[in-house]
Amino acid sequence: MSEFSIRLAGPEDADAFRQIEEDAATLLHEEPSLEGIPVPASQSPEHYRALIARGNCLAATVEGEVVGFAAAVRIGRELHLHELSVARMHHRRGIGGTLLRALAIDARNCGLNAITLETYRDIPWNGPFYARQGFIELEHLEDRPHLSRSLEAAVVAGMPRDRRCAMIKFLG
Repeated sequence: MSEFSIRLAGPEDADAFRQIEEDAATLLHEEPSLEGIPVPASQSPEHYRALIARGNCLAATVEGEVVGFAAAVRIGRELHLHELSVARMHHRRGIGGTLLRALAIDARNCGLNAITLETYRDIPWNGPFYARQGFIELEHLEDRPHLSRSLEAAVVAGMPRDRRCAMIKFLG
């Protein structure tokens, strides 16, 4: 197996981000506990280009091909992870965890205090994965309205509120 590397994403990576998100989303379609629950559509390359332009997106590559990514944006003194995806054929190689560690290093170096995200709390490659990476579930979201809005948007889209959660990793 080839080694992978992590780099700052460029606008030319936006199409690959969409393809990787679609590939990784097939896991949600195949998850028996999510039968009948809608899986959100993948984001457009234009959406990813806009996030990449803000300077906090990373790409994982193997032999020059993008195989994973972390798309994040600054909100106040925190970085919010919109999407972390790795192409299925590259799963279980440490790429997702390495992307998160690199994102944390970059955020800390920029003076940010934490990374936030919203995900399924009970799907093994969602909440439990992030917990192993040092994220904890947030109970109170008053100070983070973007997370409240994100959770509510998921519910409006048909996702079950009791299975969704907001998480944070403090960078202290």
